[in-house]
Amino acid sequence: MAVLNYNVRMYIEPVVLCAQVASSFYDTGLQSVVKERYENNPNFNDTGSQQKAISNFYMIYTMVGKFVPIIPAIILAKCGDRGYRKLPIVVPLIGYFIARMFLVFVIVFNWPLEVMYGGAVVHGLCGGFSSYWAGVIALVSLSTSEEERSPRIMRMELVYGLAGLVGSLASGHLFQLYTVKLKCGVILVGLSVALYVFCLLYSTFVLQIACSSGTSQRRESVGILERSYRNTTNIALLFAGAILYDVAVGGGMEILVSYVMKEPLNWDAKQIGYGNAAGFVIFITSFLGVKLFSRCFSDASLIMIGMVSFCSGIYFMAFVTSTYMFYLARCLTLFALIPMPTIRSLLSKQVEGSSYGVTLIALQLSFKLISLAYTPIYTKVYQATLDVFPGFVFTLSSIITFVAMVPICIVGCRTAHRAYERIEGN
Repeated sequence: MAVLNYNVRMYIEPVVLCAQVASSFYDTGLQSVVKERYENNPNFNDTGSQQKAISNFYMIYTMVGKFVPIIPAIILAKCGDRGYRKLPIVVPLIGYFIARMFLVFVIVFNWPLEVMYGGAVVHGLCGGFSSYWAGVIALVSLSTSEEERSPRIMRMELVYGLAGLVGSLASGHLFQLYTVKLKCGVILVGLSVALYVFCLLYSTFVLQIACSSGTSQRRESVGILERSYRNTTNIALLFAGAILYDVAVGGGMEILVSYVMKEPLNWDAKQIGYGNAAGFVIFITSFLGVKLFSRCFSDASLIMIGMVSFCSGIYFMAFVTSTYMFYLARCLTLFALIPMPTIRSLLSKQVEGSSYGVTLIALQLSFKLISLAYTPIYTKVYQATLDVFPGFVFTLSSIITFVAMVPICIVGCRTAHRAYERIEGN
């Protein structure tokens, strides 16, 4: 059976760039609206009750957004692997556009915040971020060789990060723009919606993917099939390491959203934007780290470097009491983004090309399923330790990251041993 070789005739980078700028606008807008609503609500007249209300809102919002996409994302991934490679990208963008409109209505018509749960449902029914990002990475993987794949995926992450950096820096200022007829945040969220419209039109009518029979890729696929039974253990170990790391990063970052809005930090919209921008700087430093370290380290070693970076930074975050300390903690996480794209690259090397979409979406959905457990756990632990040690959840993330290093170390040993065997055999 012929294997299709995909050639992306128009770059996918404009979609990633504009979609992430739009997402940054939306994130700052939502965070600021949530903060204002609960601060001005007489039912929550102290910091503790406000923090519990905010963290509960984000817990439900996040869980809805992660649970609903499971089945739609699987369907879209299968459609993508059957040749409809644009579907896992286009359909989620439709969901993004509709869901972001909900926040416009919340601001303009003063609708209750709970309306945003409906936006999360619509977003999920269209596949959500899981389908969108897995579709992008699958497209990149199919258009690159194994040697080029890790740097190419990391370059895509760099575009994503640069867009998030620019969007976050501008978002706080744009949120405060208003006119007599428009409330604060309408211009910001309106721009977000407009950017999603551009992404949707570009990916639908401009992005072109040509398919042709590829004998070289067919040979590569046959080789992969021959050795696939030997790589099952590697796949399981990579999944285990990735899931544990996602728990550590996802749980910590979800609580950080609430953490910066209370004393002693108590950030406003501008500071929230700057703080989000600091998170996106990591995309740049991680990209530079891959370019530098990949010359002398294996993929498994790159993953370890990134995990150690996050482990140290999130531990320091537990003791942050001022804004400058927050940025110092962020500096320690300079290479924290390296693990995930490198794990995706390693996974794509364990399966044939026609299974990229399903394998990558399986990883993304694993993250979603496990988040249904860690999101409420982290939220409740944060609420329980809020008065004693509010940074305890960040210490917990540091411990989980350390555990995630174990399966990656095993993968490193296994791949190094097999590389030695191949050299010796040759």
